Amino acid sequence: MSNILIIKLGSLGDVVQISGALKDIREHHKNEKITILTTSKYLNLFKNCPYVDDCLEDERLPRYNIFYLLKLRKIINSSNFTKVYDLQNSNRTNFYRKFIFNIEHWSSSKDISENKYNNSVLQRFDDQLRKSNIKTCYTLKPDFSWAAEKANNYNFNTDKKYILFFPFCSKDLPHKRWPFFAELINLIKLNHPQYELVVAPGPNEIVEAKNFNIKIALNNNLALNFFELASLIKK
Repeated sequence: MSNILIIKLGSLGDVVQISGALKDIREHHKNEKITILTTSKYLNLFKNCPYVDDCLEDERLPRYNIFYLLKLRKIINSSNFTKVYDLQNSNRTNFYRKFIFNIEHWSSSKDISENKYNNSVLQRFDDQLRKSNIKTCYTLKPDFSWAAEKANNYNFNTDKKYILFFPFCSKDLPHKRWPFFAELINLIKLNHPQYELVVAPGPNEIVEAKNFNIKIALNNNLALNFFELASLIKK
């Protein structure tokens, strides 16, 4: 049995997007062990993913930390992986490919022209897997519902259909935040009173979420975990 390594280090939106690709890889490697390399934040999520068998942690320490890189290389090379599917496709994982991991068969969208699909992430994943001779039935249709099944019956308390907002972004990337969520919310309130409007904040966004004056999805006053969040999205 061969060992297959998938690399996906973050973020949550990116993890959701690869759900279809993971399923296609699983279908292609039905009788092989699949391990995913990810960060500590997503270990528990991937441990419950039906498409992978094992997880390894990458602490993502700076690349000048030679001792860490040597440790990571030892862990990876001792696992005898025969192929890597790099679904992170970042400069960091490209560095791993060239200088750290000794794995000959490496699938990466870095080998595909950046402009070929007008920056469509899913299209690049689809082409990446097809170039690796994988039949892609699910890559373009990611389905995160497997995570909702682990939500311990989390139930959001509303009788209405609801519209879910994610108005925040990484604190390190404030330029990615769309500035018109408050105006959009007011327009929807005015024109579509039949819908409940809901915001799902992260642990450090709860106070700011109150500024939108809409329902806040929490569990015992705490931010939802990934499984509860998947359940909220699914509904």
